[in-house]
Amino acid sequence: MNILDRFRLDGKTAIVTGASKGIGEAIAYALAEAGANVVVSSRKQEAVDEVARQLKAKGYEALAIAANTGDGDQIRALVEEAIQAFGGIDIIVNNAAANPTFGPIEKTEPWAYDKIMEVNVKGPFELCRLALPEMKKRGGGAVINISSVGGLSPEAQLGIYSVSKAALISLTKVLAKEWGQYGIRANAICPGLIKTKFSQALWSNEQIMKHLSAQLPLSRAGTVEEVAGLALLLASDAGSYCTGAVFTADGGLTV
Repeated sequence: MNILDRFRLDGKTAIVTGASKGIGEAIAYALAEAGANVVVSSRKQEAVDEVARQLKAKGYEALAIAANTGDGDQIRALVEEAIQAFGGIDIIVNNAAANPTFGPIEKTEPWAYDKIMEVNVKGPFELCRLALPEMKKRGGGAVINISSVGGLSPEAQLGIYSVSKAALISLTKVLAKEWGQYGIRANAICPGLIKTKFSQALWSNEQIMKHLSAQLPLSRAGTVEEVAGLALLLASDAGSYCTGAVFTADGGLTV
């Protein structure tokens, strides 16, 4: 098989959470361009409708399903609607995340802790658990969990968020070890400073970027497309021997 053909996802169905913007949207585009049927999911229906509309305008197969990954009933509905629309599930990209608090860990309220863990850890677990029977029927699949460099080394003022991303890495390894027997691979991507709306306060500030760039071997922020390219590798047969791995897309920050 031609190596480029190994990146193709024709006939595959992918669910991408947190896909209305940023990294999630870029991954949805990458998978669709490779031929996958893409279920675009995020909390707001109008937001995912717009992404799906743009994908369809380019001739790609896309379906918009709003779902809060902190809500078990909505996750179940997401899985059921995806199966009904496309006949199965092959790829899951857990990108949706929450971080409603910023500051030292002792100032994190219990409600904020619960929300972070429900969306960032329990949500991906539940989505994978519910999709497992369908992925087994298809003879395998790929799970891609979007963690963070904070999951490798705690980020300042983002204590519980970092804890949740470390837990997501651990969940990835458990899935890889337990589900490899079904032909299901699980890998984690840990982005660093990526140019998204969420991080705009950092990369748009010349003084802050000067300081941050001095810590980065590549001396710049990354783009969402650079994360999406890695996700495509892990979703496709081009990355078929990768499982249980943790990949960084951080410009060398963690070297």
